Amino acid sequence: MARALFLDFDGLVLDTETTDYESWRLVYEEHDALLPRDRWVASIGGDGASFRPFDHLCELRGKALDEEDVTERRRVHRTRLFETLRPLPGVVDWMNAARSDGLALGIVSSSPAWWVEQHLERVALRGLIEFMKTSDDVERVKPDPTLYQHALDHAGVACSDAIAVEDSPNGLAAAKAAGIFTVAVPGPMTRDQRFDAADLVLESLATRSLAEVIELKRTPR
Repeated sequence: MARALFLDFDGLVLDTETTDYESWRLVYEEHDALLPRDRWVASIGGDGASFRPFDHLCELRGKALDEEDVTERRRVHRTRLFETLRPLPGVVDWMNAARSDGLALGIVSSSPAWWVEQHLERVALRGLIEFMKTSDDVERVKPDPTLYQHALDHAGVACSDAIAVEDSPNGLAAAKAAGIFTVAVPGPMTRDQRFDAADLVLESLATRSLAEVIELKRTPR
């Protein structure tokens, strides 16, 4: 039925997607420019190569900018915003339930390990996570399925025995390509995206318990 639970990180465990976007939006505002939300959202869950905010800002301003200065301004905004972040509704309950029920619990993220680690440590969740698969482990991140294939190998389970939880279409595509039952939990930055391929779409992880979702997976309607 279920022997492993794989959680995305950004936008799923913590809403770093909104704070990331907001930090860049403030930098754009300082340069009398508007950050295009649609292009930002389209890159969520992937490697970010499809949209580089600094390059686009230079294009809008029609001149080269000091990347070090822009990056520092963005870092100041982001650090301040990160201080308010707490685990999203239902996340800790699902993590605790997975550990209590003996499921392998892993983070599967297109972000680098240092990024995920620092945030998990800050909100005291690192101890609940059994393993992580991140951009450090693969050449191609989501929507490529390799991250999830590595997670399945690490957990020693078949794709039919796993559940993946994602907040972005890129993440959803990766999990489905790996053959995993996938729960979509769209966040503030991804609610307007399409999640038709998901096996289940929830408003938040507080909407259903892990046990309820395992039962739905076992007896699909």
